[in-house]
Amino acid sequence: MPTALSRRRILQVAGAAGLALPAAQSAAPIPGPRAEGSDTPRICLEAGGTPLSAGGPDPAGMRRVKQLGVDYVLMGGPRIPWEESRIRSLMESFRSGGLSLGNMMIVGFPNTIYGRPGRDEEIEKVQQSIRAAGRVGLPVVEYNFYAHRIVEGYYEEIGRAGAGLTAFDYDRVKDLPPLPNEGAHKLEEIWTNITYFLKAVVPVAEQSGVRLALHPNDPPAPISRGSEQIMATVEGWKRLIEIVPSPSNGITFDCGVTREMGQDPVEVCRYFGERDRINHVHFRNVRVRVPYQKYTEVFLDEGDVNMFAVMKELVRQKYPRLVYPEHPRALDYDREHPGFHSGYPGGGGYAAFAYNVGYARAMLQAALAS
Repeated sequence: MPTALSRRRILQVAGAAGLALPAAQSAAPIPGPRAEGSDTPRICLEAGGTPLSAGGPDPAGMRRVKQLGVDYVLMGGPRIPWEESRIRSLMESFRSGGLSLGNMMIVGFPNTIYGRPGRDEEIEKVQQSIRAAGRVGLPVVEYNFYAHRIVEGYYEEIGRAGAGLTAFDYDRVKDLPPLPNEGAHKLEEIWTNITYFLKAVVPVAEQSGVRLALHPNDPPAPISRGSEQIMATVEGWKRLIEIVPSPSNGITFDCGVTREMGQDPVEVCRYFGERDRINHVHFRNVRVRVPYQKYTEVFLDEGDVNMFAVMKELVRQKYPRLVYPEHPRALDYDREHPGFHSGYPGGGGYAAFAYNVGYARAMLQAALAS
């Protein structure tokens, strides 16, 4: 009589059959491109001396960024007016470490924001800075136009396993008075001021081959210390890009802020992307309780934003500029690191950036493959 097969023998036969699969079936390559190209989003990190920097222009700092598979960086710019030699030196320093500087934040024009005497001198310095950026090949200059940024409403919320999250509650700050150096400003006043600014600087940016990216109001509170905010609604974003119609007059598309305002990030991304007005991207997630007023910045995998859908939309548009997976969450490893200092309540550091980069790259590779 035939001998019955033992359980061990059955497993051995099954295992051998699995090993005998054709090579093409057992080791199929990952479909699609896997790395950034000339017409794909490009993941970046911040470099420099702020608490949100993953590394600096020193060899050790650049190596930390490169070890995460990141080839592009952004940073805050020097005082205005920028000098061509200074920016060129920064770009060459990063280039020596295998990194490309793709965006610098420009600041230092409060009289322009508030429409005060001295704004023409500030605008001239901004124009000089844009020309310097163009001469050295810096593609994007980012800026803010806050009458006031009401960060006083941020506080730490505890997330999974004790990780730090960043929450915002407008009720905590809605009655704060204006600051003496800022005052209180109506919406149309600020629109008048930014119109004056854009008509002066956008033509210079066009001539210089530079794109300007205005970051939305974050938090997008209705009123910040008595001042209304021009970039606290999607309608405001749309109004901005029509003041001077040009790809040089664009926005930083932030899918987290978009959801904070109760809007669909994919639809908003499509609107601005199809008009070629997304000049920079912030890639982060939030959990919203009350639009504009109560929300929590969370890990990329657990919020209300469909992060994969956002990345797929950017890939579909062939968006070719930087995507910054910003606002890392506070992890114990970062908190315990000597010298760690968060840039905001519940914020993290390098270890959390490693998580953000890994998540964003997975989204990018999956989007490219799809």
